[in-house]
Amino acid sequence: MTAESSTAFPPGGARDTYWRPGTQVLWRYRGNGPGHRDQVHIARPVTVVRDDPEVLAVWMAPGTRCVKPVLADGTPVYREPLATRYRKPRTTRVERWWGTGVLKLARPDEPWSVWLFWEPGWRFKNWYVNLEEPRRRWAGGVDSQDHFLDIHVNPDRTWGWRDEDEFAQAQADGLMEAELAERVRSAGARAVRVIEAGGPPFGDGWQDWRPDPAWPVPALPDDWDRFTPAAGGGAGTVSGSN
Repeated sequence: MTAESSTAFPPGGARDTYWRPGTQVLWRYRGNGPGHRDQVHIARPVTVVRDDPEVLAVWMAPGTRCVKPVLADGTPVYREPLATRYRKPRTTRVERWWGTGVLKLARPDEPWSVWLFWEPGWRFKNWYVNLEEPRRRWAGGVDSQDHFLDIHVNPDRTWGWRDEDEFAQAQADGLMEAELAERVRSAGARAVRVIEAGGPPFGDGWQDWRPDPAWPVPALPDDWDRFTPAAGGGAGTVSGSN
């Protein structure tokens, strides 16, 4: 992996440098619930598009080899009935991303990231607001924890909740405490206000962005699950209030 600003800031400290466009980093998610919050179960190599005090923008290219969770017997998670989905043992698998690519945008300290999807031919399809722990940065990428609840946003900025059933099941199975669930709902409500107002990034014209054709598809490093001190100590927190 390329990390041109590999000593950008100390764990928990203030940033003083940023990744340059074209730098390859990892976008990772750690597990939910006791015993899993230090375990990386999603790792996606991405290319930095922009990195500054306003936003971290990264591109996940088609064909990228990514790490994803599966059940211990290899069954895709989504095929397991919801009632038992979060109780079955899991492992990870490496698969290629065969979609048209995803642009991910994250503003500092916001408890969500915004993903842009396109149809073939670069017809803009939708935004997707992924509610998550504010990202912890480290030398080779960012770490977060998914909060199950999401928001689908159409090109005209009409929107709808997604995965409310998974959000409820995660609480029932002890993967999310009631206090955290309340903060996630509050974060979602704040995200909706940003959507409806056309706030960043929804009014910033990212739909017209295109990747540099010279960028190679980033490789998945062998140590994709490396421990990073910057990622520890903050699982289950959401910044801000409703």
